[in-house]
Amino acid sequence: MSIFDDFHKAMPTMAKHAGIWEGIYTHIDVDANVIDRHKTRVVCEFPTEGEHVYIQHNHFMWEDGREYKARLPGVYRDGRLWWDLDTFHGSSWETDEGLIMLDLDRKDDPGANFYEIIALGKTGQHRARTWHWFKDGKLFKRTLCDETKIG
Repeated sequence: MSIFDDFHKAMPTMAKHAGIWEGIYTHIDVDANVIDRHKTRVVCEFPTEGEHVYIQHNHFMWEDGREYKARLPGVYRDGRLWWDLDTFHGSSWETDEGLIMLDLDRKDDPGANFYEIIALGKTGQHRARTWHWFKDGKLFKRTLCDETKIG
């Protein structure tokens, strides 16, 4: 069995996220005030060879014309998907109920980390992601991601 087979066996719901997702990310502070909002296009790909079992491509777009793009390749080991990038490191796993969980530490902001939960709707065409941001152990914001699969 290959590492790719092991990955898909350990995280079977993850494969349902393959494709192109568009949506809105809304960042709120602890009092639920909107502090940022932008459109997003996320491409989730699952290579079948090479070092990476998963590659996520993010494209964030703000109304004022700003844009941000990132490529986030992950490797599979010890039953989890792992990242070690310039901006963050950490891992992801899947619950028995098919929720995707992430625990990520920010390298570009020492003392900051976030936990993410990804829930895929029953049709596989809509997903919700929530990020819970902490700085030195104290919650300081949340991110709400509402996405629709377009391809």
